[in-house]
Amino acid sequence: MDKIRSNIMLCGGTGCIASGSLKARDALVEELKKHDLADEITVTLTGCNGFCAQGPIMIVYPEDIFYEKITSDNIPLLVEEHFVKGRPVEKFMYKEPEKKSAVPIMNEIPFFKHQVLRALRNKGLIDPEKIEEYIARDGYMAAAKALTEMTPGDIVEVMKDSGLRGRGGAGFPTGLKWEFCARSQGNLKYILCNGDEGDPGAFMDRSVMEADPHVVLEGMIIAAKAIGASRGYIYVRAEYPLAVERLQKAIDQANEYGLLGENILGTGFNLDIELYLGAGAFVCGEETALMRSIEGKRGMPIPRPPFPAQKGLWEKPTVLNNVETYANIPQIILNGADWFKSLGTEKSTGTKVFALTGAVNNIGLIEVPMGIPLRTIIFDIGGGIKKGRIFKAVQLGGPSGGCIPEDHLETPVTYEDIMNTGAIVGSGGMVVMDDSNCMVNVARFFLDFTTDESCGKCSPCRIGTKVMKDKLVDITEGRGKEEDIELLEDLAHDIISTSLCGLGQTAPNPVLTTIKYFRQEYEEHIRQGWCKAGVCTKLSTFYIDEEACKGCTLCARSCPQQAITGEKKKPHHINQELCIKCRTCYEKCKFGAVKVGPVNMFEKKDKEVKV
Repeated sequence: MDKIRSNIMLCGGTGCIASGSLKARDALVEELKKHDLADEITVTLTGCNGFCAQGPIMIVYPEDIFYEKITSDNIPLLVEEHFVKGRPVEKFMYKEPEKKSAVPIMNEIPFFKHQVLRALRNKGLIDPEKIEEYIARDGYMAAAKALTEMTPGDIVEVMKDSGLRGRGGAGFPTGLKWEFCARSQGNLKYILCNGDEGDPGAFMDRSVMEADPHVVLEGMIIAAKAIGASRGYIYVRAEYPLAVERLQKAIDQANEYGLLGENILGTGFNLDIELYLGAGAFVCGEETALMRSIEGKRGMPIPRPPFPAQKGLWEKPTVLNNVETYANIPQIILNGADWFKSLGTEKSTGTKVFALTGAVNNIGLIEVPMGIPLRTIIFDIGGGIKKGRIFKAVQLGGPSGGCIPEDHLETPVTYEDIMNTGAIVGSGGMVVMDDSNCMVNVARFFLDFTTDESCGKCSPCRIGTKVMKDKLVDITEGRGKEEDIELLEDLAHDIISTSLCGLGQTAPNPVLTTIKYFRQEYEEHIRQGWCKAGVCTKLSTFYIDEEACKGCTLCARSCPQQAITGEKKKPHHINQELCIKCRTCYEKCKFGAVKVGPVNMFEKKDKEVKV
């Protein structure tokens, strides 16, 4: 082992695998053999590195050299230059948007520089399929401490003192939930992990399960000791095949090492954990619906109380936490509550993992201290808005969350502060939108999702969300009426106050926040028949501003209908009769010459727009 001079960590998360990291790995192994370097340089396929849009990602240690978008075709040059000649290859390094200079060191890249890793501390650093590598980074030390040195009450007190709140969306204090269950009577209790994660644009839990599956098991072992559980299930959606595969390998390895099963570490404590594959129903993210699903019943919520801590899975006391919550627990047990509370705020302690997606330059998985301003996440970590466009809103909390505008970007990311804006932290989805987005259509999109995913058990959610969606469709298609905005607000509050579970209680949030912050867009749709973003095609007319048009011909070359005519270096025109309103010209134009006007801005007899 003293001959090893470099460690190559190649991202093997779902995104990078889809982009060809397995082929790059195979090519890398072969190329190293060709240069007789296989004994000096190791190649490890890790879990998700986090910087997803730049994948496949390769990190070379101990130099911390960061390479992005590596393909099998790049490997011969990279091995020849970096590993044979000792010259890192700049062309494969990260470059900040609109800057030409490369940033070779991973932790100097803005995306990584502002993060603090706790739940994700092993991402990109270990082979998730080898328990030995997890153990080498203090894996299962916390479980050993909890089982051999701590009583259940000790564990609960540490968790309560840490202030850790459930990272699945509701933000309920973890230690308090465990305490309720620990006090419940019963000779059989269950510990459950929610790895369902159904929010559009969310991939936090998926990445943890793929990159560090043993941390989930260790967190569950500690939780099981605290409440007295002897059976556990990880509920993970079947659409996550890589997470399922790696979790099952981790369970098998933990059993083989005596870390699961009977008499763990000779302490007399028993715990069996198995996977349960969900069928992709969004409502099964709700705890009681998830438990019904495991029981083999239709996944539908049931009224509470009694709460699962008293009567949960098969009527037995049960604790359910999500993947990220469990990923925090081992470090809290090892380092103490004060260490965890050293980051964050008084009521929102520690860090939070977010899936940062949408119109930002740097898309990926991030972990930041609670209390960090939204602006820092979007413009420092996220690198600002793509293509130089203008920030418009950020959607937090998935389809149950809300849209936060530019003048609220100084809002600290805490449960209380985000809720005051009308959004929620949720499980960690964060979708950034620019000025090309229509906020009425955004609300329609999320209502369409929640309407489809409603289990239908209670009338407010089943009927109310459908009525709201239909009203939004009317507004985006030119049939909106003045009274529709007030009707949407009234109906939203009724659904929130009368729905059975969290799906219905939060489904109206996107509508309420878009009306609150972007009411003008609703009014323009209704009064002027105009979608300024050009998204609602029945309320949009695309035309070319002659004064702004440079005659570059890019719009004409991109138009699928050949509806744009004009000579080079002269203003172009759009034939309205041929235009299908696909927005291609609007998105391709580099000079802002393609404009959007009201649908009736030109008389029908006009075949061409000449403005």
